[in-house]
Amino acid sequence: MKTKNGKFTRLSTAILFVVLAVSAGCIKVKQDRATARLLKTENASQAELLKEIDRFSRVNSMRAKMDLKFEDNSFAEFGSKEVYRQADGEVVVQRPGKILLKVQVPIIHSDVAQMTSDGAQFRVAILQDGGTGKYKKFLKGTNGADYSKLQKQLSTAELENAKKTNESVNAFANLRPQHFTDAMLVRPTDQANVYAMSTIFQQEEDTSVDKKSPVRNVTRGYYLLDEFSKQPDGMLKIMRRFWFDRVGGIRLAKQQIFDAKGEIESDIVYGKEGSLTATGNFPNLPLEIQVTRPKERYSMKLTYQTPEAVTIGTTFPDAAFVLQNSWNLEEVDLDKRLLEATVEQPLFDNKAPITKN
Repeated sequence: MKTKNGKFTRLSTAILFVVLAVSAGCIKVKQDRATARLLKTENASQAELLKEIDRFSRVNSMRAKMDLKFEDNSFAEFGSKEVYRQADGEVVVQRPGKILLKVQVPIIHSDVAQMTSDGAQFRVAILQDGGTGKYKKFLKGTNGADYSKLQKQLSTAELENAKKTNESVNAFANLRPQHFTDAMLVRPTDQANVYAMSTIFQQEEDTSVDKKSPVRNVTRGYYLLDEFSKQPDGMLKIMRRFWFDRVGGIRLAKQQIFDAKGEIESDIVYGKEGSLTATGNFPNLPLEIQVTRPKERYSMKLTYQTPEAVTIGTTFPDAAFVLQNSWNLEEVDLDKRLLEATVEQPLFDNKAPITKN
């Protein structure tokens, strides 16, 4: 004997099968979607990564002609930046931290700026500023000082006015020569420091592939090698982070240098590799170097004009790295300016009044 509930159950089951049969032709359980192509990675040990850094550090001095591309990011908070035309550069660097950099107008080779650092102090002569005379000065300062307090903070209205008058920020007013020494002369590893190795994968665009190609987006693997210094209290402080590209071999792709607070001070990207000098003794070194300074809000790309004409290993006199004010420019002592800015504190803040005794 059949119950009403039994009939209802059989009817419900039959309806369910019909619905599933009809739906099977309309719904795909599995769907194929494009994703970033995973690139094959190579393996290396920590010892091999340390050895690669020390190979870079074999370059103890260099003289080269370079193309310079400057990007001013002072207005990045407003979604704007200033990109300047390419300039010619002559660079002389010598370990541990000495540099002479001359920036010139292409073709006529007229100096726009000259700057030096002896490893402790820097000097910058701004010789051309578009005719305003506002930035033609001789700057002096200390390599390790933080001059971010002296940077002007612009409002949106000031930004628009600056663009109209074309007097935003001079292309070379914030350049510091010592920002490029560690980029071009990579410091060797130190047994007194601690090193830690890890891996990371990043989604990137393969610029060698057409923009419309479905395989333009890739996932690239990197080794990260962090360098820590031991502090007196037993703590570790990060000094540098090296990124090694693992695709098609092991290549030093980036170096990040950190300040005392653990914030990135320099972000240095190394481009395509080649040989420097005509000797054949310095192969597989970067021919392009991009230095980004977040605090100073600028980026500079350096490209060797003639890699085989680069000279490596020459010892230059100390006097070559101390710029003299032979142009009689107005001199600005940034250390003095910083001291004045630090002393001149407001009497009231947003929380409570500050009284003088």
